[in-house]
Amino acid sequence: MTQNTRYNPTELETKWYDHWMKHNYFHSEPDEREAYSIVIPPPNVTGVLHMGHMLNNTIQDILIRKARLEGKNACWVPGTDHASIATEAKVVRLLREKGIKKSDISREEFLNYAFEWKDKYGGIILEQLKKLGASCDWDRTRFTMEESLSKAVLKVFVDLYKKGKIYRGLRMTNWDPEAKTVLSNEEVIYKEEQSKLYHVRYQVEGSIDEWVTIATTRPETILGDSAVAVHPSDERYTHLQGKRVIVPMVNRSVPIIFDRYVEMEFGTGALKVTPAHDMNDYDIGQRHQLETIDIFNDDGTMSEAAQFYIGEDRFVVRKKIAKDLEAAGHLVDVEDYKNSVGRSERTNAVVEPRLTLQWFLAMKGFAKTALDAVRSEEVKFYPEHFFNMYHNWLNEDNIRDWCISRQLWWGQQIPAWYLNGQADDDNASIFVAETAEEALAQAKAETGRADLTLEDLRQDEDVVDTWFSSWLWPISVFDGFENQDELRYYYPTNVLVTGWDIMFFWVARMIMAGYEWSGDLLGEERKDIMPFHEVYFTGMVRDNKRRKMSKSLGNSPDALKLIEQYGADGVRFGMLSSGSAGNDIIFDAPIDPNTKQVLNESQLCSQGLNFCNKMWNAMRLLKGLEVVDQPADEATTRINQLAIEWFENKFQQVLKENEQRFESYRLSEALMSLYSFIWGDFCSWYLEIIKPAYGQPIDRATYEQTLNFFERLMTILHPFMPFVTEEIWHQLRDRKAGEDCVISQYPKASAFDEALLNDFDKVQDIVSKIRDLRTKNGLSAKELLPLWVESGDRSRQLFDRDGISELLRKMAYLNDVRFTSEDIANGISFLSGTEKYYLEAELSIDVEAERERITKEIKRLEGFTTGIGKKLSNERFVNNAPAAVVDKERKKLNDGLEKIKILKGNLQDLEAMS
Repeated sequence: MTQNTRYNPTELETKWYDHWMKHNYFHSEPDEREAYSIVIPPPNVTGVLHMGHMLNNTIQDILIRKARLEGKNACWVPGTDHASIATEAKVVRLLREKGIKKSDISREEFLNYAFEWKDKYGGIILEQLKKLGASCDWDRTRFTMEESLSKAVLKVFVDLYKKGKIYRGLRMTNWDPEAKTVLSNEEVIYKEEQSKLYHVRYQVEGSIDEWVTIATTRPETILGDSAVAVHPSDERYTHLQGKRVIVPMVNRSVPIIFDRYVEMEFGTGALKVTPAHDMNDYDIGQRHQLETIDIFNDDGTMSEAAQFYIGEDRFVVRKKIAKDLEAAGHLVDVEDYKNSVGRSERTNAVVEPRLTLQWFLAMKGFAKTALDAVRSEEVKFYPEHFFNMYHNWLNEDNIRDWCISRQLWWGQQIPAWYLNGQADDDNASIFVAETAEEALAQAKAETGRADLTLEDLRQDEDVVDTWFSSWLWPISVFDGFENQDELRYYYPTNVLVTGWDIMFFWVARMIMAGYEWSGDLLGEERKDIMPFHEVYFTGMVRDNKRRKMSKSLGNSPDALKLIEQYGADGVRFGMLSSGSAGNDIIFDAPIDPNTKQVLNESQLCSQGLNFCNKMWNAMRLLKGLEVVDQPADEATTRINQLAIEWFENKFQQVLKENEQRFESYRLSEALMSLYSFIWGDFCSWYLEIIKPAYGQPIDRATYEQTLNFFERLMTILHPFMPFVTEEIWHQLRDRKAGEDCVISQYPKASAFDEALLNDFDKVQDIVSKIRDLRTKNGLSAKELLPLWVESGDRSRQLFDRDGISELLRKMAYLNDVRFTSEDIANGISFLSGTEKYYLEAELSIDVEAERERITKEIKRLEGFTTGIGKKLSNERFVNNAPAAVVDKERKKLNDGLEKIKILKGNLQDLEAMS
């Protein structure tokens, strides 16, 4: 194979992804192997790849690739969500550009346009995920509005209705005037905004100059007022018992009511009551039988019931009515005011509370089930602290019934029918069934009218909330409501990887759905009916100002341009190295707000690309060596055998530590451990040790073992950086068809020799310190010098190990290693651990500088040992800490004291020299 001097991700990533797809490596069918399944959090069909997607899907890909390497039947199901509000808005905009209004076409025609748009643009994000390296089973790609998934939605709606868990009612709801649909409480995002507080006075009916002043941030709603409320204990208003006030402008006479909801301390203690446009006001209105006057149209303009400003936008009216109230003498004051404003999660429109007839799912029983599942650890959260947030949302004090209907056409139409003319009546007879024919049979039976036909029925116009389809995702992607064969094999899935921001929207609801239906579907013998065993919550991706990356802020780089610039492996590395498990990711790349191109170098992605090049050059070094069959000389053999033994044990240690990291989803730590291991231990130490002198060959045994190490390194790094590892894997050896890194065998950790690893750490420390001494003292890096080792049990034990002396000679450029019990007159002394060494060299020592250095080090060590001494004198610490921890602290103390003793001896030697 030809080898470029630098790794080129652009050409190689396409080559290998096509190769994997051609060989169908990502496809899964049930068989005798252990299943490992993940379902993708389906991105909106309207979406394009952003940094959050890249982080989330990189993590899923790491887990699924590792499972595949472990010989499991890895199945990662991709798909998209139909995203009712977002998609309908896009299609409405598209039609508007063609001069077509939604109101001018039928529902069927609109859906045809919507599916046409989906077929043309809806798969973009899935194609983009392939650029990232996502190894999904693309043959299994699902869509939440495809026929079988929609049938599942209708089936569970009917089931829940029959169980009495779904009901229809007239309730105060959150209305999105832009999307023209109701929203659930969770789809409303509240944040502090700068507003105005208007103080308006209402004249007491029958009085000449008596007024009650209220304060409101929404003066336009005055036109819908039905009362003014005060607290029963507020002595300022007790004389107004039974009186009425006149609502400004509309001159409506409304009662002054007394209600304990009113806060006496806020403002004047008087509250305008608008039951149609405030949740709390509606409750007050119900208690006092007040009139409900809806002054808004569904698009947020003023209705005829408002009497003024009909057809004008609510925010335009806010400014106009303030001027008109002032002109009429009703506006007392206007002040700047910060208040919490609810906005639609999808459109960002300010939400209006509105009384509407909707469908609801009773949630208290579901919430308890979902809470118990996580509390009992049948479903485990990583990181664990997210349970607190989960509990806060689902506890019985906070849970509210779920409004599941939406006033849209794009989605699963609610399977409920009414007799013609009764759909808007909240007391109408309702026939809930999976098909119109079943509904007709119900209608005939319940009304006793055998003459009814389908033409006499009208289906509910609303669709269900998008989340009402996606909460079935772990079951419906395997067609579990129709055929349970695949469900029995792949369910429950192993892990869900998602953002914590949809913990309630989606995670909790999938747990609810899993416990509600999977037991019936799988049979009583199956106890594992949770949708997934574990949930790993990723952090938010933020910019270097800690702001969430978003389209509106213009601070999110174009994901594909980032991949073009650094390669998928570089970007995957950059994303994962940005933060630890569950914490927010601080992504360091500044971007052009217009082009979304990275302006300056992303250090983290650049580090990932540099890592690719480091491994690439290591491969080129190895493949460039001349290999001979005869064994090396005795010294070289001893060195290489020691290096091989050390690296094999180091490999096992890293493997074991990373298994623990994988178990707790500390994937960033696992990647950085491999980065340090490959760059440092393999490239900088192992290869340097076994590399022959310039122009000399390497023996085949060492060469083959090194190839073996390199292959295994590529296998364990493959889940993180799949493209570069696959290319290097193939460059290392000639491969037969099907011998690919993507399906190689992930090694299992075995025991390792900790004593050997400790000895090698000492060797590395000695070599590093000799190199530092050469640099500080102006000595040639390659001049051969003798090393003297002060005799002692520890030092003898180290050098008794076969190959240590030879390895030191090679790596530190030494011509001899000898023991001594005396000081070496022309030796530069240094400590490694508690052992003293002398590098013999002809040079003049700056006694004063050396005295200052040693004195400073003694002072540091004295502070260090004093701190440990205090810790060990604390009985509470000694009695409560694990014995291993206490022993470790005692060893640190003894080592520190020994070093001080040696350094003081060195100081005495210097004094004698001066």
